Amino acid sequence: KSQRGPAKRNSAVELKQLLVSIVLDSECDLYPNVTSDESYSLVVKAPVAFLKANRVWGALRGLETFSQLIYQDSYGTFTINECNIIDSPRFPHRGILIDTARHFLPIKSILETLDAMAFNKFNVLHWHIVDDQSFPYQSVTFPELSNKGSYSLSHVYTPTDVHTVIEYARLRGIRVIPEFDSPGHTQSWGKGQKNLLTPCYNGHKQSETFGPINPILNSTYSFLSQLFKEVSAVFPDQFIHLGGDEVEFKCWESNPEIRDFMKWKGFGEDYKKLESFYVQKVLDIASTVNKGAIVWQEVFDDHVKLQPGTIVQVWKFQSYSEEQAQVTAAGFPVILSAPWYLDWISYGQDWKGYYKVDPLDFSGSPEQKKLVMGGEACLWGEYVDATNLTPRLWPRASAIGERLWSHSDVKDLEDAYNRLTVHRCRMVSRGIAAEPLYTGYCNH
Repeated sequence: KSQRGPAKRNSAVELKQLLVSIVLDSECDLYPNVTSDESYSLVVKAPVAFLKANRVWGALRGLETFSQLIYQDSYGTFTINECNIIDSPRFPHRGILIDTARHFLPIKSILETLDAMAFNKFNVLHWHIVDDQSFPYQSVTFPELSNKGSYSLSHVYTPTDVHTVIEYARLRGIRVIPEFDSPGHTQSWGKGQKNLLTPCYNGHKQSETFGPINPILNSTYSFLSQLFKEVSAVFPDQFIHLGGDEVEFKCWESNPEIRDFMKWKGFGEDYKKLESFYVQKVLDIASTVNKGAIVWQEVFDDHVKLQPGTIVQVWKFQSYSEEQAQVTAAGFPVILSAPWYLDWISYGQDWKGYYKVDPLDFSGSPEQKKLVMGGEACLWGEYVDATNLTPRLWPRASAIGERLWSHSDVKDLEDAYNRLTVHRCRMVSRGIAAEPLYTGYCNH
């Protein structure tokens, strides 16, 4: 944010009006996307303030800034200072990951999260909607997936619920990217879709347990084609997250039919080749329904042939800068999450560590740096449900929001602390139960 002339506390003005003008086609009826223009300029000078943006997305961000410039003076009067701001985000992808499979999150909690995201200028909700533990997404094509795979019939997201989330997000300039992670992380899928998962073997007989999705059956890909055709119609964003992480090979190795298939294909004993075979087919399905794909880093690490433009999400903390260098050197866009796993909690002010990260801090050419789309704060749900989602997310994620929005030289920790304590109280006054940064109190 470039601020021409500092907003001094003594430069308070009496404001009669805020005029908002959108210069180009507003895009009011569209969905936001990765190229949406979020820039704006704001001039506060008595008696009228002017907010100017090319598109509605910039106007939304500018209105948020305007609301944060207002404060109460010692007499309780609502006050704003003269200022001149020209602002735009440093990165186009600024996301929050929520996990509704380990614990179901009621729609109310998701909508509240979208409100808080807008207060912090985040623009992507990465909805990790299903996993091993439960399948709450209610599919019209395959209703048994949630009938059998959800925790209970009240722990499901109906088509209406999903539409509500997408529209609520759209009105706040937030994209909703669903994640249907496979071939691992799919135990719940198998409950409602027969013959989808791989039967595991103990020696010569089936052990009554199941592993990842069975990659050797035509029925698998026909099922996935139909499922993703539906998902692509339900979720308007141009990207789907296809997962691809943490695939356990043990069950595949135990299955005689899979071993025969491996021989027939000439894969030898290299089960990464089988994983690649599967992922490539799923990537083809995604492009058939006109969606771009996002995958977790293992897909890249295991040398799956990726279509140009496939986005790789870097999540493993160890050597994540080197991983970014390798992925971008291969020409693929990157989303960084590795240093921002908010489910890892510790005593003290961990927000400082999140704040100090710079997503471009790796060795690579300017062209490589341009491939960094931004990042995501991930809040996995093993220990998170509606009771603690909000305080665990905020204001810790706010530090990441600033890192992804503001210029790289905005990094003074003391200044950030002072602003973040005020902002945390602002969120609390707006009904977001953000936890405290440290000792102190809120004025309101």
